[in-house]
Formats: sequence, structure tokens, C-alpha cells
Amino acid sequence: MFELNAIGVVGGGLMGSGIAEVAARAGVDTVILEPSTDLLDRARARIERSTASAVQRGKMSSTERDDALGRIAFVTEFKALADREVVVEAVPEKLELKREVFDRLDTVCRADCVLASNTSSIPIAELAGATRRADQVVGLHFFSPVPVMGLLELVRALRTSDETVAAGRAVGEKLGKHVIQTKDRAGFIVNMLLIPYLVAAMRMYEEGFATREDIDAGMRLGCNHPMGPLQLADFIGLDVAYEVCNSLFEEFKDPAYAPPPLLKRMLAAGLLGRKSGEGFYTYEVKA
Repeated sequence: MFELNAIGVVGGGLMGSGIAEVAARAGVDTVILEPSTDLLDRARARIERSTASAVQRGKMSSTERDDALGRIAFVTEFKALADREVVVEAVPEKLELKREVFDRLDTVCRADCVLASNTSSIPIAELAGATRRADQVVGLHFFSPVPVMGLLELVRALRTSDETVAAGRAVGEKLGKHVIQTKDRAGFIVNMLLIPYLVAAMRMYEEGFATREDIDAGMRLGCNHPMGPLQLADFIGLDVAYEVCNSLFEEFKDPAYAPPPLLKRMLAAGLLGRKSGEGFYTYEVKA
């Protein structure tokens, strides 16, 4: 039976730093990789803020926080991942960038290492094709914010082995996530259902059918959702939502997945949602 003791995370953004945090809090030796010390400093700051908040909310003690932070190494070289049992890729949602990462991982990681992607929409088979170990590649799609959200989508590609699926499930359970399994196609379970909903709300707002506040209030109070679709899109990141739309539309050619013109214009204006301070709403940006 697979037991996770050492994990690597490529990418220290919101998702990557979150994955590294939950791994370290679960007692796993963790390495997080970024190409520059500046990006690593940002990742470290995110994790320090998140764990400090967890202490304030009584979710962990100060000693547990110190222990967790002590389990994380911040590196800039792929060779530091050579001894990992599992490596999770969590770089931006760009196919060629992800394939480059998988090619590098295939070269440096030990022969029995499981390679996983946190992609929210790109078919795992396309990433596995960049390696010589397609049977050891799996999708592990976490949800943001990773330390809070309890779900993990386990994505099995055509050539993913039973042993790799079992290892992926063990990783999710070790990190305290509820694991749901899906076949390998763009969007998996959650985004195939979510994206048409978000797109419909964006089009409704773009057409002036209703205000952003009323659209969101309608779904919060009428359907008991914790937040409305436009606020949710901001929290996901409008750039991420745009890339997921494109991946789904490319695979299925269904207009329900096509990104609205408004979304493209917002990205051109630098409106990325909560992380940039402005999207459909405005937010306070933490340093």
C-alpha cells in the first residue's frame, strides 16, 4: 500500500503554496519549486500568512505551525525533486508550459515517482504524453483555497495504472481531502458543471439584464449558494476561468463553454479578480 512521506510541488502560486501547506501540515516532507527566489519569497509569505490565520482561528497550535513550516524546503532547481515519491505540477494553466514541466520531471525524478497535475481543465493524457511514464501520471485537482476546501478530483487517463490511481487516492486521503474519481476529459466533473453556470452569469451581466449584485444575490438567496457566480469567478481568477473556458470549448465545441467577450476585455485591462484587486468587484490586495 502506498504511503506518502515526501512530496514535491512545482509552482508556488495560490494553488501550489496551498498544496504545499496542507502536505506539510499532514506531516509530509515537502519541497516547493519556483524558478526565482522572488517567487519563492512570495510562496513562503502566502504559507506563513495562511498558517498564522489557522493558529488565530484555533485550527492548529503555534507549535504545529512551526513544525509544518519546518517541513517545507523552498528550491529553484529541479534536481531537488529527485528523491520525491510524488510531484504535483501547479503552474499556470498553459498546455505547453505544463508539458515542459512534465518533460523536466520525467528526466530528474526517480523511476517510481508518481507525476501529478493540478490542472483544472487540461486532459491528463496530453501532459502524460510529455513523459516516458504515462502509466505513472495522474490528475490531482485541488480546489482553492486548498487549506480550506475539502475536495480533490482524482483524474485517471487512459494509460494511468491501477497502482498510480491508488497512490493518488492515498495522497488525497493523507492530505485530508474527500476524493472523487473521474475519467480524463476537459473540465473533469466540477468544471464541466460549473463553467456553463459562470458563463451564463457573465453574459447576463454583459447584456445588462441585471446588476452584478442582483445576479449574485439571486443565486445566494434563491439557491442557497455561499456566493454568487460573479463573485465566485473573481475568487477563482478570471484568467483561470478564461483558460478553462477555452479548454472546454476546444474539446467539446459547445457554445455554453465559450468565454464571453466581456471576460476577454477584462483580462486585457488587467482585471483578474480577487488576486489583482479588481474583477467584477474590488478587493483589498495583500502584499
